[in-house]
Order: sequence, then structure tokens, then C-alpha cells
Amino acid sequence: MIKTKNINEARREIQKLFKEGKKIVIEAGDDNFNRKIFEIKEVDMIVGLEINGIDKLRQKDSGMNEVIAKLAKENDIFIGIDINKIKELNLLNKGKAIARIKQNISLCKRTGAKIKLLNTGSREAISFIISLGGSTQQAKFSYVN
Repeated sequence: MIKTKNINEARREIQKLFKEGKKIVIEAGDDNFNRKIFEIKEVDMIVGLEINGIDKLRQKDSGMNEVIAKLAKENDIFIGIDINKIKELNLLNKGKAIARIKQNISLCKRTGAKIKLLNTGSREAISFIISLGGSTQQAKFSYVN
């Protein structure tokens, strides 16, 4: 997993991993960084969009919007949700993260972008996605071994 927040470093790592034929998974950063990463076709998955963000009074900052969701669909990039990171959060931040995930599931459902849950069993993944408003089709393809 690439954990840098510098776009130039991330691009160098992506090129290196792509030449080696490995899966390219990137940890999410700020909005500008995420947008540039979603434009790179070699990326396989971006993880943790829902963790960082400052909610406004009447709007959640889920790390995703309609444009990013369409880019994810167009470039075949999975939206990764790491269940272990959510479990590590305190109660208040855990609730915020789940609300942001619900918003991202809704965006992915509307645009056709794909979601993958990491560090969970298949039954838990399906139940989690459906309980947050996802379709059964989304839930079926959300499980990662």
C-alpha cells in the first residue's frame, strides 16, 4: 500500500509497482491528491476516503463526490473500506466514518463505481453493505479475500 501524500512520490511508486505487475493500492489523502490519483488508470484501489475529513454543518466530507465516483467507474478503480481502521476509531469518530461510508455507498450505487471491504469475512461484508443502503449487487462484489 502506498501511504505517501505527495502526488509526485505516489506517481513514481505507481509506475514502479505497475512495471512489476503488482496491485496498486493507495491510502487516501486530501481532496486534491485523491482527484489526481483517480485520474491515473493504473491504480487498482484507493483506501480510507472516509477516515480523513472535516464535516461541515449540514454536509459530510466523505472524501468522495459525484465527479470522483464517475472517475472511479471510468478508470475501474475500487473504493476500499478498511474495517480494521474503523474499529480502531473512538466512538464519535466511528459514527462519523460509518455515516461517510453510507454516503459513499450511495454515490457508488448511483454512478456504478465498485466498493471492496478489506479485513472482513464474506457474510460480514455483505451484511455491512446492505445495512448501509447498498444494493445486493454491490454487496456481492464487495468482499476481498
